[in-house]
Amino acid sequence: MPRKKLTARRHTLSHRVRYALRHPARVPRYAVRAGRDAWLRFRSPDHIAYYRAVMRSDTAASPDAAVGSQSHERWLALGAMQFDYLAGHGLRPEHRMLEIGCGNLRAGWRFIDHLDTGHYYGIDISPDILFAAQDTLVRCGLREKLPTLTPVRDLTFAFLPDAYFDVVHAHSVFSHSPLPVIEECFAHVGRILAPGGWFDFTFDRTEAEEHHVLREDFYYRTETLTALAEKHGLSARFMEDWEELPHGQSKIRVTHGPAAARRPGERLDGGETVSGAAPV
Repeated sequence: MPRKKLTARRHTLSHRVRYALRHPARVPRYAVRAGRDAWLRFRSPDHIAYYRAVMRSDTAASPDAAVGSQSHERWLALGAMQFDYLAGHGLRPEHRMLEIGCGNLRAGWRFIDHLDTGHYYGIDISPDILFAAQDTLVRCGLREKLPTLTPVRDLTFAFLPDAYFDVVHAHSVFSHSPLPVIEECFAHVGRILAPGGWFDFTFDRTEAEEHHVLREDFYYRTETLTALAEKHGLSARFMEDWEELPHGQSKIRVTHGPAAARRPGERLDGGETVSGAAPV
């Protein structure tokens, strides 16, 4: 699947007019969604409350579509792609994993199946999509793996323990988040990351002006997010090999501080170690 044009300004009137002329059949659906979103924004005190309302509406229509999959086959394919990438980049059964925005377990059911019992923790701002996640657990026969599924109000992780999670994962979360929400996550994720742990997240990338569409889809430059992570004592690197996969977002991996500051032999993301020491 070809990558999206990174210079597109999707929020501008000219772009929307050109898009409407190319895709006239999509205009009524866009107009309905724009009207609904305007009403939900009016009734919501902040972005989290607004997007929780969006998810409630979308989940009622289709849980798979609510997490960005227009068919169950696409839901399965996107989940498999996320799992295969992390499994190929160091995710091991003994790791403890936190999935931010776990949704209805599009990738989560595969992580749960792969990880040791009780090692998966999924959070989401939408209770409605977590009800659908419970249905996924039952359908996939994974109740005995004892995953935790918890609704949250924010991304401060205040109720989670220090230095606990080896892997934190957020797919298609920051693509729906304004910058203050992302910074809140960066300000607190380091506390819950275990030594040598890593945090992978995807985002909608642009090389032009940063913008949003309907306050649902947010587009950021890579350097904006890497600088924001570094502001909070984290080290961030763009994952080039993720770009080769069939999807529409980019990926960054965040770890504790720069690699140069680590002790020799300390585990890095993916099982690598500093100074050539053997992986643990």
